[in-house]
Amino acid sequence: MRGIIFDLDGTLADTLAGIAGAMNRALAMVDMPAHPEAAYRDFVGEGIEILAERVLPAAARGDVTLRAALVSAYRLDYGAHLLDGVLPYPGIVELLDTLTARELPMGVLSNKPDGPTRAMVAALFPGRFREVRGQRDDTPRKPDPAAALAIAHVLGLPPAEIALIGDTQIDLETARRAGMRPLGVAWGFRPAAELAAHGVVVLNEPSDLLAHLTLV
Repeated sequence: MRGIIFDLDGTLADTLAGIAGAMNRALAMVDMPAHPEAAYRDFVGEGIEILAERVLPAAARGDVTLRAALVSAYRLDYGAHLLDGVLPYPGIVELLDTLTARELPMGVLSNKPDGPTRAMVAALFPGRFREVRGQRDDTPRKPDPAAALAIAHVLGLPPAEIALIGDTQIDLETARRAGMRPLGVAWGFRPAAELAAHGVVVLNEPSDLLAHLTLV
């Protein structure tokens, strides 16, 4: 492998508290019940529209107007609190330092909206990535491979020479559809066993990637 694409939430940075806080405040604004922070581990990963649908009570999910109001409230709140409680996972900065020193081309692909994705990566990991893409209106979200392939083009590498690393089944499926090498992480939002069940290598800590690349 000659290049790497990282997921953001649950892979590079622990953003769960910020997402949960913003969505719970948005739920309060539309008079809907909040959820425990841990519940958001299963809610996130497929974009803001799916997140909004999942957090609403089952009886309210068909209310398009309510969902739109919730999405709008969340966008405003999250934008104002983007970095609240957000930190890179232990070992991530050191890993990126090592990969940068090796001049390994890297990118980020997230189902978080494109603006917040770019802002967060710029704040937490300045100068580390050649291409950063969040969810855009003109490109289908993961697991559609279009955005991953667009990043591969910027990195100047064929998909087969790129590893796509993430913490959810969506990331693994994206890698497979794009013809990339899927790798899971054990420190993210989903249990490691859930990822391993899909027949992929699961990294227990960020530094494990270096040994894996050496073996390859």
